[in-house]
Amino acid sequence: MDLESERVLKLIFPKGVPESLENRPELFSYLEKLGTYKVEQLKKEESRLEEENKSIIEQTQDLAISNYKTFIQTSECSRQIFNEFQRTETRVDALIEKLPEFSQKCEKFLNETSEINAKRRLNSITLKRNAQLLEILELPQLMERCIREGRYEEALELAAYVQKLGQKHGEIPVINNIVVSIEASWHTMLVQLLAQLRTDLQLPRCLQVVGYLRRMQAFGNAELKLKFLQARDAWLCDVLNSIPKDDPQQHLTKTIELTRINVFNIITQYKAIFPDDNIPTSAGDLASGEGSRIFHAWLHRKIDNFLQTLEMDLQRGVSSLDAVLGQCMYFGLSFSRVGADFRALMAPIFVRVILQNFNNHIRKVNQDFESDLEKYTLINKVTSGIHRRKEEITPTDSYSPPETLLDYHPLASLCNGYLNVLNDLRLCAPISLAIDVTRTLESSLKTVAKNILLFYKQEQQAFTGNERESFVKLCSCFAYDLIPYIQRCVHAIFPQSTLTNHLGINLITLQKEKITFFDQKDILDPLKHLLPDKIDVILMQTQEAVLTSVSAPVVTTVQQET
Repeated sequence: MDLESERVLKLIFPKGVPESLENRPELFSYLEKLGTYKVEQLKKEESRLEEENKSIIEQTQDLAISNYKTFIQTSECSRQIFNEFQRTETRVDALIEKLPEFSQKCEKFLNETSEINAKRRLNSITLKRNAQLLEILELPQLMERCIREGRYEEALELAAYVQKLGQKHGEIPVINNIVVSIEASWHTMLVQLLAQLRTDLQLPRCLQVVGYLRRMQAFGNAELKLKFLQARDAWLCDVLNSIPKDDPQQHLTKTIELTRINVFNIITQYKAIFPDDNIPTSAGDLASGEGSRIFHAWLHRKIDNFLQTLEMDLQRGVSSLDAVLGQCMYFGLSFSRVGADFRALMAPIFVRVILQNFNNHIRKVNQDFESDLEKYTLINKVTSGIHRRKEEITPTDSYSPPETLLDYHPLASLCNGYLNVLNDLRLCAPISLAIDVTRTLESSLKTVAKNILLFYKQEQQAFTGNERESFVKLCSCFAYDLIPYIQRCVHAIFPQSTLTNHLGINLITLQKEKITFFDQKDILDPLKHLLPDKIDVILMQTQEAVLTSVSAPVVTTVQQET
């Protein structure tokens, strides 16, 4: 639009061109047409336009009147179209609002379909490799079956394979679960192998089982040695605990036998399985290694347990102490091959038990004598010289009991009791007990003397002449026959030559120190005022032997030899 047209528009529309006329091409063509008019035409233009406008209005009215139906229909159509456009616009707005959500759902659907597609692809691959996957998934069951059937070699190979598989694919849950299951089965196999060591195994099987344990690398070298000894020790304890304990003799004998055999079997197995431990052959070759210390600690513990069992059974009482002593000494000597000769540890136990049994038996003998003396009476007791021992014709070194004891039942029973106890001691008489045995017998004889004195005090007022004479003879028999005889028996059990050689002293010193010698003066001190002189006793016995022509009946039988 040129400058003149703009001026014309300002003249026509001083307040500005209406919006309805802007950008309309008819306006500019009309302006160009006005520019060609003359003044008279311009003056007439306004009236012309009014007339033309009126004419158009009249024509429009005529057209509307003549075609009112068409206008009505057009108006109805316009209104319907307008309503439809409004509804369409509303729906389009709603659609525009829902398009983002629809887009999101479409994207979600695409993602889900992609995951389903990936799973479908994975399932396809799984189906193709089904056999290989089954082999991997069945590894735990296969491991359990191998362990259950004792095929530990295959179980170890499976465990090694799964361990490598876990290192490569440990992030996969299935593989991780398989590794966990195999580890649980691995622990079960470890427990089973240790349990087998607690059974009666021969050397080849022990080597095999320990070989499996080494390959499992569950224990260090020292810990494996400790576990081996603990397991074998548990089996040995079960074997020893299964021995019947009713009879102490059989229990101790069986314990010695089983301990000796099985301990040496365990030692042999230990040396074969752990050759790095230099088990010493003598006490001076003890190795200082940790494994050696473990072994010797176990061995010392077994020796201590055996010594406890030995002392317990000996205190319960065994029928053949000498046989048990021989077995124990052989057992202790056999352990010298591994530097553990423990005979010196058993000697104090035997000495203590022997002395304890001896003291108990002597105490019982004293009680029996006291009981016999309470029942004894001197009424009508006539001694027969044919049963009396004559010192001048009987050897002093004889071990036969004096026949004069037959005239006095309590003394004969006492002698028999002493001889029974000494016979039991003779079978196993340690030299170290010589002094203790002598002092015990001496104390027992003192008790006997006191009991005889008590008997005299209780009965003396009722004694007749013959009864008093018989009592004096009883005291003489006790003092001059029984005590010297028991003294000879003690010397028979503990020969003086053996004691002098063992102690390195002479016989005079032995007598001076009263080693195996009774203090007869101290024993007879309670009865010294009742005893006649020994020479008078000998003369009296000789006279009676000459005057007596009929032998008296035997009261009791005295044991003949010790």
